[in-house]
Amino acid sequence: MPKSKGRKKANNRPTPPSHKPTALKEKGPSPLWYVILMFGLMAVGLIIILMNYIGILPGGTSNTYLITGLAGIGIGFAMTMNYR
Repeated sequence: MPKSKGRKKANNRPTPPSHKPTALKEKGPSPLWYVILMFGLMAVGLIIILMNYIGILPGGTSNTYLITGLAGIGIGFAMTMNYR
């Protein structure tokens, strides 16, 4: 039985860029206020959650305090992605 020739493979290599790549500007370290705010939000969120469970906050235990604390912690962790 004769063998089939098969298809030729296409050249899938990308075309080279027409311009030279420019050097990226290096960003310096994060400012001190950014670091303080980042860790401060996480700490305040943790304190709000702990005070909610202990029952120190006005109104007793409430889901609003829990959501507020978790939002503070979440925003603090989201800020770590831009930390340099």
